[in-house]
Amino acid sequence: MTSIITNNSAISALNTLRSISSEMSTTQNRISSGYKVENASDNAAYWSIATTMRSDNKALGAVQDAIGLGAAKTDTAYTGMEAAIDVVSDIKAKLVAAREPGVDKDKINKELTELKNQLTSISKSASFNGENWLYSDSAAGSTQEMVGSFVRDASGNVSVKTITFDTSDSMLINDNASADGLLTAGTSATVATGTTTTTATYYLISSSAGTGSGTEVSLTTSTSEFEIDGMISSVDAMLTSMTDAGATIGATTSRLKMQDAFVADLSDTIDTGVGRLVDADMNEESTKLKALQTQQQLGIQSLSIANSNSQSILSLFQG
Repeated sequence: MTSIITNNSAISALNTLRSISSEMSTTQNRISSGYKVENASDNAAYWSIATTMRSDNKALGAVQDAIGLGAAKTDTAYTGMEAAIDVVSDIKAKLVAAREPGVDKDKINKELTELKNQLTSISKSASFNGENWLYSDSAAGSTQEMVGSFVRDASGNVSVKTITFDTSDSMLINDNASADGLLTAGTSATVATGTTTTTATYYLISSSAGTGSGTEVSLTTSTSEFEIDGMISSVDAMLTSMTDAGATIGATTSRLKMQDAFVADLSDTIDTGVGRLVDADMNEESTKLKALQTQQQLGIQSLSIANSNSQSILSLFQG
């Protein structure tokens, strides 16, 4: 039936054209934004996952910054410890030189005094952002925590994991409690005296809290060879403790660097995973747009034909 009121062909062509226009709008939005899932209305499940993982990735970025701060602290402590080990090694060498008969022990002691002052300077200077792992004037060493990771478990619960370091293992000088510093506490060593052995206890630095147990490493003209042997043994024991502390600091630094590299890789992996969920395939979308543009042109042509068919009715009324 032909009607001048209802043009079914035109209505069908118009609906098709509207559908094509809607698809073109969606495709153009994907091309301009780069996302196939930009809003929750596009795909609620993927949008929710992507939003959560982007938030976690921002947290990982903060973790990387915190790891950098922690690494700076360990690097500072290690630099100070390494310098202190060199100075203590020099002190041991001076003591060995003092063992030589006929040397001027007073002059050597002046050198020892300056080397000990240098140790104090190194310990007090090895500070980063107000934290010093080699020196304290208020309390004993404590456990320092450094942010290491951000974790989301299978239940969706989140937590921040830390990497710890006990500064009591690296404290060289403690002006609050002499016994808590590697150089202010008395260090015992065994000294051979003929066929027998004797225990000698010496400390290297005299702290503000008072003298450590034993005797300070210091030379006078009357210092005996036996006493120098005890000082050498005690200083060598201090060097062993300092070397162990340096190794622990170095291991912590290595752990932080490995964690930093892992967090960076993890962040990149999350970015890639989110992209697979929500990023538009530009090759596919551009090809689809070309096809839709062709369909749109055909739809317009079809609508034009459907509208022109109504005009043919006029010819029936022409005489």
